[in-house]
Amino acid sequence: MAPVPRLVKPDTQGLVHLQVLRTERLSPHWMRVTLGGGEIDRFRPMGYDQWFRLFLPLGGDEGLDRLPAKANKMFGYLKYLRIPDGVRPVMRNYTVRAYRPATADAAAEIDVDFVLHGSAADGTAGPASRWAESCRAGESVVIIDEGLTFNPDRGTDRVVLVADETGLPAVAGICASLPAHATGLAIVEVPSSEDALDFSRPDGLTVQWIVRDHGVAPGALALQALQQATLPDAPFHAYTVGEQALATEGRRHLVGGRGVSKDHVSFCGYWRIGTASPAPKSQRATAEAHS
Repeated sequence: MAPVPRLVKPDTQGLVHLQVLRTERLSPHWMRVTLGGGEIDRFRPMGYDQWFRLFLPLGGDEGLDRLPAKANKMFGYLKYLRIPDGVRPVMRNYTVRAYRPATADAAAEIDVDFVLHGSAADGTAGPASRWAESCRAGESVVIIDEGLTFNPDRGTDRVVLVADETGLPAVAGICASLPAHATGLAIVEVPSSEDALDFSRPDGLTVQWIVRDHGVAPGALALQALQQATLPDAPFHAYTVGEQALATEGRRHLVGGRGVSKDHVSFCGYWRIGTASPAPKSQRATAEAHS
């Protein structure tokens, strides 16, 4: 049998213009931004860890209006980079934490959970964190759907999910999409006990929360817990996401140390320690003016 593809792409990947509906501070390091309005009817929910490119208007709505149709592809991205600094939107990748379809009383909505790193006051916060803390209802954004990294065709009956805080929305989305009979283990590392946000999951799936000590590299404790964990009987679908070392070393351990088939391991490095990309000075100044 041919290997199951790693990624699941959406049917369409056009620009989708949305608006901020509301925000909610969930914990010290979590801010929820609910999006809707605009072209929400064009969004096709896929469940699991559905992710998208998010374009933030830190240079104003003019930058969103100038986005090329395929800004997530090579030539479109080059056109995106030609939008002048100070106008060019900031692009980041985020996961659908929850999707609520339209009802007779309300339009469809998407929840997006932002990890808040650094401080807006002293300039150490990244552009996405800064925007999530300061955005207001009615503000415009643009998204491009990118589909799934967790391919359900690799298995949903037994799973092992490993993430740092940046992967928590993906783990929660996967668990919400699993069948009720699913079993397995989720290991989630967070920066504080208040950030261990509970989520719906099958009764047979155990969650191991790990609170990271100050000064410990993000993802290191989750990786250690995976290496020490008693895993479900094979076959199972493993998923490791978050800081680059957690994703890649987690996959290496599963395949090389536990004998898991590489075709049953989904992984993605969301970020890398020491390589965060700050906003250009002009965009930081604009954000500060609105904070």
